[in-house]
Amino acid sequence: MVETKKHFIHRLNLLGRKHQAMSRGYTTQMRTDGLIVAKPRRRGLEIPFKGIVLLLLGFVFFKAFMLAAIGPDLYGERVAILNSGTFVEQGGAWVMRADPMSKVIAGFMGPIFR
Repeated sequence: MVETKKHFIHRLNLLGRKHQAMSRGYTTQMRTDGLIVAKPRRRGLEIPFKGIVLLLLGFVFFKAFMLAAIGPDLYGERVAILNSGTFVEQGGAWVMRADPMSKVIAGFMGPIFR
């Protein structure tokens, strides 16, 4: 009795997972015996566009914060020190260089920190 209940609950869980997967889309195929079978559609890697944009904006605001907090001269010196380092440090210097957007944002943030 207990075994049949466990099997029943297991089948219900499998059906629930299949139903959830098929709610996102499915395809139908006909097997060789003529039975039509519905299978959940597999989706590729989905990259959240909004998340990437927010991450990039956060990074630009971080650079602007650093630029406004320590000043453009000291910031440029620190990026130059990174640029004279290893290959990885040079990549970091390329990423951390002051771009126009971070300079404009730092211009607005500068009076707050000074």
